[in-house]
Amino acid sequence: MTGDDATFAGRLAAVRARIADACHAAGRDPAAVRLLPVSKTFGTDAVLEAVAAGERRFGENKVQEIQAKASALAAEHLDWVVIGHLQTNKAKAVARYASEVQSLDRIDLAVALDKALQAQGRALDVLVQLKTSTEPSKSGLDPASLLDFLHELRSFPSLNVRGLMTLAEASDDEAVVRRCFRDLYQWRDRARHAGYAVDRLSMGMSGDFALAIAEGSDEIRIGSALFGQRRYTP
Repeated sequence: MTGDDATFAGRLAAVRARIADACHAAGRDPAAVRLLPVSKTFGTDAVLEAVAAGERRFGENKVQEIQAKASALAAEHLDWVVIGHLQTNKAKAVARYASEVQSLDRIDLAVALDKALQAQGRALDVLVQLKTSTEPSKSGLDPASLLDFLHELRSFPSLNVRGLMTLAEASDDEAVVRRCFRDLYQWRDRARHAGYAVDRLSMGMSGDFALAIAEGSDEIRIGSALFGQRRYTP
């Protein structure tokens, strides 16, 4: 990378310009689309560079990474958001370190989170993850079960349900990707009509966020376009 692309601040400015372009094309206000930087696999130095650029809230797939980074960067008072598939045995750590979970997709997880949060004496914002793609590797609640699930979640006082999240199908066909996002938007409308305040839609990542914005996303989760190529360990 050269020039502005060599710094987080430069990449952030480029992403925000692309968000603005996508919003203008969709007839939307760029201020209505929130950006969640996804720092998974990147170390504390990368996060601190993002903090220096003004970011305070970060998405992570693994609770172990949140624990490590939250401890190392405790003085920064950052907000950590769980966006990956979550096991019930991680509920205690989530209750201690996370400010939000965007991947709530089953009742046993809700039970575990509520119990752990009540023990901590706190509440947590959550988004319900719906499976709108056909890929077996993707997690999420069956959309047909959404209204029943939202009804059940009313029994858990520590879980503040704020909206819905999805992962689009990994496809080169824009119509397929758009369908995933449109399905989430339509299920949000059904839930609202049924009396549930699920206002937020978290959908869209580095490779497809323009399509997500066109289909109504108000939060996009951006990793590689901000932090660079992922560094996975074997």
